[in-house]
Amino acid sequence: MKKKLLMFLVILSLSSACLAGENNNLRTLFLNNKANICAINLRTFNAQDLNGNEIIDEGETSGNFLNAVERLDELKKLNINTLHVLPITPVGKLKALGTAGSVYAAENFWSINPQLVDKNSELTDIEQARRFIDECHKRGIRVIIDLPSCGSYDLFLTHPELFIKDSRQCSIVPTDWTDVRLLQTGSNKRLNQDLLDVHKKFIDMILSIGADGIRADVATIKPANFWVEIIKYTRAKDPQFLFLAEASDSWREPPSIYAEFTPYDKLLQAGFDGYYGSFFNLKEWNAEDFFEHIKFNQKLLKSYKEPKSVILSFTTHDEVSPVVLHGESFSIMISWLEATLPFNPYYIDGFFNGDTYLYGWANTKAGKSETDDDYYFVHRGKMDLFNFSRKPGGNSETILKNFKQASDFRKENIELVTKGCFTPIDTKNSKVFAFVRTLHGDTIIVTGNLDFKNPQNGISIKDSNIKKNSELEIIAGNDNIKLVRRNIHTDLNPGEIKVIRIKNGK
Repeated sequence: MKKKLLMFLVILSLSSACLAGENNNLRTLFLNNKANICAINLRTFNAQDLNGNEIIDEGETSGNFLNAVERLDELKKLNINTLHVLPITPVGKLKALGTAGSVYAAENFWSINPQLVDKNSELTDIEQARRFIDECHKRGIRVIIDLPSCGSYDLFLTHPELFIKDSRQCSIVPTDWTDVRLLQTGSNKRLNQDLLDVHKKFIDMILSIGADGIRADVATIKPANFWVEIIKYTRAKDPQFLFLAEASDSWREPPSIYAEFTPYDKLLQAGFDGYYGSFFNLKEWNAEDFFEHIKFNQKLLKSYKEPKSVILSFTTHDEVSPVVLHGESFSIMISWLEATLPFNPYYIDGFFNGDTYLYGWANTKAGKSETDDDYYFVHRGKMDLFNFSRKPGGNSETILKNFKQASDFRKENIELVTKGCFTPIDTKNSKVFAFVRTLHGDTIIVTGNLDFKNPQNGISIKDSNIKKNSELEIIAGNDNIKLVRRNIHTDLNPGEIKVIRIKNGK
């Protein structure tokens, strides 16, 4: 009887995975630039900070799979159709950072982080994870699960065969990631089969809970053939399963002399569907830099036999909050660029209303800790990955209003945004970008000021789509524009972006 019951459960699990694969359309969405992605840390996503001190104290509830469901309708209203869920694997407690441990310091790759489980529920950890993903799917939201690139010191102690060691048989700390150790992936000629098997266990686990894709953390430190094997293994089970590489064209070297380095283009060649564009450098770019990167990606993505795409990684959990960098105007600019550029939008939890990710208790001594670190370790201005902290979110109604308007605009004009022609315009001003999006006679012009301290006045924009009888509809930005002899004349406030629809009479 027990054997029959076990067999039934195995068949049920496999059936659930197959069903998820049959309904998964994430690759199609992503490759057509229609995946609207939000990154969330489940541990903080719906944390219940009742006393408002920004940390989850005893008696309060941190984020978990079940209470995360409460926020899904909120994201749905913002037109988010894909979640990038930061790692859900258990976290290491030794040589750790923060009082909860980094979500990227994996204690193992084959089970669920107990910190994400509601202990008051009768459901198992796998059932709770599946419930969360099922609720996402009911709302048309797909789910990408993050795959950590390294292992914790705890994992090294229990499975040293998975790690690179130096001449003294000590584990390797990559760059300044002091809470993790470098995995032994092997080389393209000879892969580490033990580590491959561990990663296949990870794939089996997340397929069993119904996930639609993975985001491979620092994918560059594993050989191309490692990913070929993993992608082949996964796609045999779910052809629509998405593989997103955390890799950038601006990354030139590995985080350790002991690590492999596979550049972004080789990862795409190995089977990844997309990677991180270097759009996070917008804070340092001028107009020419911005356009060069867009053209670079358009050319790159057309150079492969199979379709590829990229995410608009203006802001990620590794980046300082746009509000901290350049104020509200930078978040508003990012919102409208995400809405009008021909790639996949990508945001992090808290971006929508201007979270600064500044915590009053940051890097101070804690009274209680789950790890061997008794300090609240955080990176200033970045989403907290290390502690049981408050739910992300700011208090800027201006950013939220603009984000919603921009997101609605993209949804309502999705064919123009994803299929329309993209044409840069030279404004003769290095601080001011302008570009045209057009499809079947529908035309919008987007212009913005990359100087966040000074206005740029007397900007002239000329384009062949502007006719003598054209009318201008201001979609975003102030209305101080004039149409003079088929040229748009405008001034731009510091960091301002404008979106203008050109209406031509017959």
